[in-house]
Amino acid sequence: MRLRHRGGDLVHLAYCTNVHPAEDLHGILAQLDTYAVAVRDHLGADRLGIGLWLAHRVAAGLAADPDATLRLRAELTRRGLEVVTLNGFPYEGFHQPVVKHAVYRPDWSERARPEHTANLARVLALLLPDDVTTGSVSTLPFGWRTGWTGEHQDRARRHVDALGRELAELRHRTGRTIRIAFEPEPGCVVETTAQAVRHLQGMDQGHFGLCLDVCHLAVAFEDPRQALARLARAGIEVVKAQVSCALHAETPADPEVRRALGAFDEPRFLHQTRRAGTPAPGVDDLPEALGGAGDLSGAEAALSGAEALNRDAPWRSHFHIPVHADPAPPLTSTRPVLRETLAALLTPDRPRTTHLEVETYTWSVLPEPPRDEKELAAGIAAELDWTRRELLALGLTEPTTEASSPAPTPHPIRSSS
Repeated sequence: MRLRHRGGDLVHLAYCTNVHPAEDLHGILAQLDTYAVAVRDHLGADRLGIGLWLAHRVAAGLAADPDATLRLRAELTRRGLEVVTLNGFPYEGFHQPVVKHAVYRPDWSERARPEHTANLARVLALLLPDDVTTGSVSTLPFGWRTGWTGEHQDRARRHVDALGRELAELRHRTGRTIRIAFEPEPGCVVETTAQAVRHLQGMDQGHFGLCLDVCHLAVAFEDPRQALARLARAGIEVVKAQVSCALHAETPADPEVRRALGAFDEPRFLHQTRRAGTPAPGVDDLPEALGGAGDLSGAEAALSGAEALNRDAPWRSHFHIPVHADPAPPLTSTRPVLRETLAALLTPDRPRTTHLEVETYTWSVLPEPPRDEKELAAGIAAELDWTRRELLALGLTEPTTEASSPAPTPHPIRSSS
């Protein structure tokens, strides 16, 4: 969906298709027919933005065949869909029974990662709508921290510099600027905006910047306005923001709270868990937090999981909660952090970013997942509708051809206005 900032900038709102498992072109189109078209209909929108996820094989095939990419663009247009951003974080197998640490491979020290990212940039340059000249690709923050050495960092930086030259050539050849957005995440080489400043300074800021995932920001217990001010002082732009919420436990010492958290302990994705503090100490997965020792984050690596977390301070877990709804009490989501972040990103004078992507890829592993395809489409539509209403309340407007329709029926997690 498109909205207009009061300063005149066009702001794009999309949902990320990494919630769907297809990894070939036929499957991608089939899932867009099943879900994205239904979401667009729920919202009463003439055109719906999607943050497209392309696994590396389909991305490589499209990059090698521009005609196939243009056919994909025509198929998207026919369905009332448009793409200005790609999610380049997962490489493949994002819906395997167990993903966990595999999502961080290949990392930026390996040649496969910049090659995949370059392929995505070439594809996106052709997928962009005619009236849009800048696209974004989000990517992992270099790699997982364990085993990352100075040599890994040097190789990664060489790969980034070489990609920057490719992106400059792509811009010269096509007139389209594709920007790569590194996404800080707990447990990775870059976990926080302070670390992002250290790693991203000196890069070509015309082609590289930050992807601000609000769930990750909340798990790190970062203050949104302070984080954005830090980035601004360093001259690092928020190329893209992912609209997302984390799981919040206010009193984790309470046995009832721990039982509730246990319902979110599932085997597919990694759910890094942090305790309030500066820096936020924690463990690398929810079962470690609930059960004891594990691989700890840097500040308290000498402590066991229980010692690091079993204290009278709130916990947050990297489990993407639907942005429009709360988990069952006594747990909550970090929606207040999301609201504050949106307000800080979309200030009255200018937007700090124009690419917003709702990224709740965890629908299938919720304690009570959607019962069928229709319920999932309705849930995604409810997330987008909540976000749209938040943006309108911040003073953005939308074209009359995409006027608001009645709010979609939400997924039966407890809805929140």
